[in-house]
Amino acid sequence: MRKMLFSGLAFWLVVTGFIVWGLWPVKGKVKFGMDLVGGTFLTLQVQTDKAVESELKGIAQGIPGLLGKDNIKAPVKKDVVNNEIVLEFDDLNTANSAASFIKDNYRDLVLTVKEKVVTCMFKPNRVEKIKEEAVNTNTEIFRNRLNGLGVEEISISRKGENQIIVELPAVDDPQVARALIGKPAVLEFKLVEKEGRDAASILVDYDGVMPDGKEILSSKEKVDGKPVTYYLVSKYASVTGSMLKSAKPSVGGKFGSQPVVQFEFNSEGGDKFYDLTSKNPGKMIAIILDEQVISAPVINAAIRNSGYIEGNFTVDSTRELAMLLKSGSLVAPVTIEEDRQVSATLGEEAISKGLLACLIGLGLLFIFSIIYYKLSGLLAFMALAFNLVFVLFGLYLVGATLTLPGIAGMVLTIGMAIDASILIYEQIKEALHSGLSIRKSVDVGFSNAMAVILDSNITTFIVGVVLYQFGTGPLKGFAVTLMLGIVATLIAGLLLLRSMFNFVLNTFNVKKLSI
Repeated sequence: MRKMLFSGLAFWLVVTGFIVWGLWPVKGKVKFGMDLVGGTFLTLQVQTDKAVESELKGIAQGIPGLLGKDNIKAPVKKDVVNNEIVLEFDDLNTANSAASFIKDNYRDLVLTVKEKVVTCMFKPNRVEKIKEEAVNTNTEIFRNRLNGLGVEEISISRKGENQIIVELPAVDDPQVARALIGKPAVLEFKLVEKEGRDAASILVDYDGVMPDGKEILSSKEKVDGKPVTYYLVSKYASVTGSMLKSAKPSVGGKFGSQPVVQFEFNSEGGDKFYDLTSKNPGKMIAIILDEQVISAPVINAAIRNSGYIEGNFTVDSTRELAMLLKSGSLVAPVTIEEDRQVSATLGEEAISKGLLACLIGLGLLFIFSIIYYKLSGLLAFMALAFNLVFVLFGLYLVGATLTLPGIAGMVLTIGMAIDASILIYEQIKEALHSGLSIRKSVDVGFSNAMAVILDSNITTFIVGVVLYQFGTGPLKGFAVTLMLGIVATLIAGLLLLRSMFNFVLNTFNVKKLSI
């Protein structure tokens, strides 16, 4: 036992035991990719122009208040058309004054004045930045939504300028995941100007013409497939779901037992909601989700920080809505360009063939090692087995997903690991042939081979980093297993194998090294 401790082998036995204990059962610990277990593959197209439009609408909403600070009269008409803010003023002088003041406060806008109309649009670099942020933000929102659903083994990556790839391996109900992805979850609070049974009845007071800056939205509640009520509201919302601090399912409503979603505003949202409710007592406020009015309660008192949303919800739908609101609304809507199912049977076949390839490779290496290097070959094979277990444990620790290219990376790791052992053994042979003692030959063999092993593995590791950084999906899976395999090769080849040799030399009276 003392000799084992001195050789360092006891330490590696403990480490190996800990790894096997932490990794068992493998199927429950290592996450398998969609190409191995089947699942759903989605390609999403982000409508980035809508993100630009939304940004402009936010600016347009704040322009009247901004101009008021400089005592400039608000525009008589304002709209956002073709990614441009169009502002119409009473006269040319007011338009010029407004344009100058807006330009000073919004450096990213390009303004033109024609007669009484001021047109504002973003500079090209700002447009590109908004589109870039829209794709990145949507990607993160999808990840939060799907993780909230309990779908942890997802792969979400960006493709091109405005596409997102979503892989959902072995999801129990892909329809639920699709629904979560497709919902913008845009929450808005707007004052109700008028309500009616249809759009025509609302527009009677306006000679059948939609007032500037207004829109008509329908209620979510339907009878015989038709909305129960229509509401005339402003196009622009001063209070939105982006100002929420939290959202959670609860019970409340008129009788105190209805499923509702309780929400709390951040400081900005609280101030704006208080301003909206304190100035409009007795009026209705529409709570709008994805351009449908969920409910339109009457403002009885000023509200600042919190409230609840009711609307014929079930317990499950309140959970879903709360999760959507917490994860955030999409910066830009998406469309599903590709929706493909990967059969689990194909995945099982891939796993079987991949494992078969690994086993055949291990078997051939075992035979070669024993025939050519005898006892030393057995030690090398034991180090190789540790190498593979270490890679699987590494995948578990970093939460990486094992894919079919990842299995290919493991097979490549086998070759790299045995190559390291061969380099060491050939150096030991040369030292023995030169007349050095067995112990000295082992020391020289490991020492001389170390530089070559480190050099070749480090350069390959750099390639793995590049593949991981710039690759997507399958390439990332290959890169992860490759890098873990390189780390395992260095540990097994330079440390574990050396400890096994030390144990053999310390324990047995070796007259001739079996190599």
